[in-house]
Amino acid sequence: VDGLNVLVPYGESEYYRLRPTIAVKKPGDSDGVIKLDDTFGLHPAMAAFKPLWDAGNLAALTAVGSPDNTRSHFDAQDYMESATPGVKSTRDGWLNRLLQQSKDKGSSPFRAVSMTPVLPRSLYGKAPSVAMANLNDFSIKAGVFSSDLKNGFEGIYEQNVKDTLEGTGKETFEAVDFLKRAAPGQYKPENGAQYPNSQLGRSLRQIAQLIKAGVGLEVAFTDTGSDIRWDTHTNEGSGRGQLANFLRIFSQSIAAFTADLGKRMDDVIVLTMSEFGRTVRENGGRGTDPVHANTRFAIGNSVKGGKIYGDFRGLASDKLYEGRDLDVTTDFRDIFAEASLKHMGVRDLAKIFPGYTANSAKFRGFLS
Repeated sequence: VDGLNVLVPYGESEYYRLRPTIAVKKPGDSDGVIKLDDTFGLHPAMAAFKPLWDAGNLAALTAVGSPDNTRSHFDAQDYMESATPGVKSTRDGWLNRLLQQSKDKGSSPFRAVSMTPVLPRSLYGKAPSVAMANLNDFSIKAGVFSSDLKNGFEGIYEQNVKDTLEGTGKETFEAVDFLKRAAPGQYKPENGAQYPNSQLGRSLRQIAQLIKAGVGLEVAFTDTGSDIRWDTHTNEGSGRGQLANFLRIFSQSIAAFTADLGKRMDDVIVLTMSEFGRTVRENGGRGTDPVHANTRFAIGNSVKGGKIYGDFRGLASDKLYEGRDLDVTTDFRDIFAEASLKHMGVRDLAKIFPGYTANSAKFRGFLS
């Protein structure tokens, strides 16, 4: 995603010089930036994020990225989900390693759920995790294992926990039965939340339902799906256009999720991730190409929001990576590590981020 048209550095004159047709106008102009401070603002299509910012529940993180300089979408995504940039031999994902080190280590097969057709790279590993295409039809996939819902969960539980279906396990399957009786398709979001009719909106809606059902969920994953194509090489648009349409769905989906959960957001944080950003200078097709650092967001009641975190060095050519990219000043693992320690209570970060020294001295401080 083009992070420079998401968190727009409108206070930088170079931004407008390098993007003559796709730059978002300054605050106050028609289709202009939503001002956050004297340097940055949100894309105007992301109006749904402004109340979260004003309430102090949304933080923006700038110039985040990987020390590996690949421009391959596949490799960059793989490195971020494994959290071992440059190392292709890593077998498990960082979220699965987090679950293995979790202080709770619950036995529920619902500990980790991905609302995607297949399990994401970040959840590969020893800790049980499942991919659900949709709660409505209970199509379940756990790695290469596939079965009907209850038999599938019992198989996962017996294989990984090696216990009888008693106590927490029994309660979990009762929760599964509850979900069946509750008719997920008739679920009513709370607090006036209105999810967009998009893959992301539907996924977050179902994650909210799982949280409310109390099935032992610790980690959830989803992506923006086929509705959104962030790879805007041509005709990206500025205040309006294809990127604007995608950002509207993205921000409205997350805002609906937070509204739906309400007070439950005391126990939930949302982290956004994109494998890398886009060139500072627009290309000949009035679009942008893959590059290095990017913008991320953290959302939740424990987030120290209403603030932009990170070292933004500006867009002058001598401040850019290879003269064309926003330079990485925050390693993405430090974002993950801060959430792992402060929110999930995991103390041994070395086991989550092998080969990297993750510690509080590198944290940006976006979480209480």
